[in-house]
Amino acid sequence: MPIDADAQAFVERIGGGPPMHELGVDVIRALSTEMRTAAGPDVETVEDRTIPSVDGDVSVRVYTPDGAGPFPVLVVMHGGGFVMGSLDSIDGHARKFCYHGDCMVVSVDYRLAPEAKFPVPLEDCYAAVKWVADNADELNADPARIAVAGESSGASLAAGTALVARDRGGPDLVGQVLVVPLLDRSFDAASWKENADYPPPQATMDWFWQQYLSSEEDASNPYAQPLVAEDLSGLPRTLIITAECDPMRDNGEVYAKRLAEAGVDVQAERFDGMIHMFYLLAGILPKGDQAVAMVCSTLKDMFDTSSPA
Repeated sequence: MPIDADAQAFVERIGGGPPMHELGVDVIRALSTEMRTAAGPDVETVEDRTIPSVDGDVSVRVYTPDGAGPFPVLVVMHGGGFVMGSLDSIDGHARKFCYHGDCMVVSVDYRLAPEAKFPVPLEDCYAAVKWVADNADELNADPARIAVAGESSGASLAAGTALVARDRGGPDLVGQVLVVPLLDRSFDAASWKENADYPPPQATMDWFWQQYLSSEEDASNPYAQPLVAEDLSGLPRTLIITAECDPMRDNGEVYAKRLAEAGVDVQAERFDGMIHMFYLLAGILPKGDQAVAMVCSTLKDMFDTSSPA
């Protein structure tokens, strides 16, 4: 079907200027501070914490719902091409996950490229998952009910974290939610040609990968690019959301197919007429709101299904 009219209007509104990769890191980071998800509901507590990671510390923001606990936990990674984004940029969505998903949310302010190249941002995300499991009593969290989620490059980090957790013997995850996921740096999929007129452009995405990866060896590492992983067995239940008019659409759908072939319980949902950023535009694009609601309901089901009998 054709692109949604509201999505087309958004594309036209942001068009005309130089592409992100021509602006440079400092400029796009400054601009990205103005881009935030729509405000979310009040939750019981919101606390910024600092936790240990590889060769340094990382900040996290902990959202706790009302109730007695112990709470299931969603560890969420923001998008931004590995280069930009922050705890504030997805604060609204994190609040919605906490409130509507009936779970604690730990949002990870992983270190950004190019100052922190792969694997540092991924190690920060895995460190957050480990921290939740290791400090469950203090947090009033349930270490047997931890899930990960992310959007775009955040989905790449979430998927990579799930692979690392599997390969390092835990913590065991009950789910992963990958929204418009960025899963490898190849541009061979048909969706890159079909959606070449819609953001993000290939040149910008190639630039993002150059900031994140240090070598060709990194480019073949499944933790950096989960789509190249040979073995996808043993991964947790998965929700993958794609957008019809997203150049990265096919890679997400191929990953869903490969997960299913590996015996993973996977649900793949394509949102017709939508662009790559639609999920972040909840409050502007109705299907963005629908996608957020789908994530919340799926999280509740993941956590409820994993509850002790």
